[in-house]
Amino acid sequence: MTSQTIANAPTSDQIRRAPKVLLHDHLDGGLRPGTVVDLARETGYADLPHTDPDKLALWFHQAADSGSLERYLETFSHTVGVMQTRDALVRVAAECAEDLAEDGVVYAEVRYAPEQHLEGGLTLEEVVEAVNEGFRQGERRARENGHRIRVGALLTAMRHAARALEIAELANGYRDLGVVGFDIAGAEAGHPPTRHLDAFEYLKRENNHFTIHAGEAFGLPSIWQALQWCGADRLGHGVRIIDDIQVRDDGTVELGRLAAYVRDKRVPLELCPSSNLQTGAAASYAEHPIGLLRRLHFRATVNTDNRLMSHTSMSREFEHLVEAFGYTLDDMQWFTVNAMKSAFIPFDERLAMINDVIKPGYAELKSEWLFRQTASTSGSSQEEG
Repeated sequence: MTSQTIANAPTSDQIRRAPKVLLHDHLDGGLRPGTVVDLARETGYADLPHTDPDKLALWFHQAADSGSLERYLETFSHTVGVMQTRDALVRVAAECAEDLAEDGVVYAEVRYAPEQHLEGGLTLEEVVEAVNEGFRQGERRARENGHRIRVGALLTAMRHAARALEIAELANGYRDLGVVGFDIAGAEAGHPPTRHLDAFEYLKRENNHFTIHAGEAFGLPSIWQALQWCGADRLGHGVRIIDDIQVRDDGTVELGRLAAYVRDKRVPLELCPSSNLQTGAAASYAEHPIGLLRRLHFRATVNTDNRLMSHTSMSREFEHLVEAFGYTLDDMQWFTVNAMKSAFIPFDERLAMINDVIKPGYAELKSEWLFRQTASTSGSSQEEG
């Protein structure tokens, strides 16, 4: 019997303090509202719907929740719009690292599309170097505040554009300088990942890592192409793999060929529950496929996607899952170890993070029930005496 079979569900404070690993987070989806306002003023960006940070935060949340794809995409036009200078990119990246560390994230891979930050005259290389500098600043500030975090960058190419090979080469060029991998993002429908096979073939020849946004909205064909044609190491979202899993009335489960392959090959799924609710992949947290995927032992991970638009954090994501599925610290550790196993840094470094940071962190949290129980028992004995 473990402590978690005895103890209650983890508290919000324990969830926040628990070491967490984040694999799917967009830099342009996680700005502080106040920073958006500041940068708009500094850079002359005049299209914000509000200049009051609180009102702007509410607008972002409502627009993302509206059910309108046009309004959802509009939110990114404003964040990207204020991220067109070197100073802005450094600030946003530094604050990203600080905010994640404050939330208990010890390792994060944060993605962004360099091609979206060229309107102010920056080169692709200058964009990457500015973001990397910001991440290092944020890591240092986090340490000064008593937190530890390591942040790696994923360079994203937009699947509706034609620069994937160029961005892949950029990612490869900076692979030892803070960039840990490559990604493609954007609307899945009408923009299959196979359009960018040259980029993926290049990365495979270079022994580099990449993930692909797939199976968020478009479904099984997107997942199949990402894996079997492109050779993705991970699936960005991948939640629609549930379409290849049949749950019978008697509770038994049958996996289709693709779902069985994903589970057998331990393909990591970068699941983003709150974001999936906004895009219609699930009607509620309790109905989110992550519950079944956890039960069936897929390589499921928990992620934020866009913290500003979804009004979320890693702690909030886990709070929702604890409430929906009764998850314990043991479950949180399972998801976290899954994510660390799936990170794009060397094996020995992943192993060190698991053994020296993650497991000790959860062991300490899981031991707290014993001391609470001892204190409670001691108090009762004194009263009885």
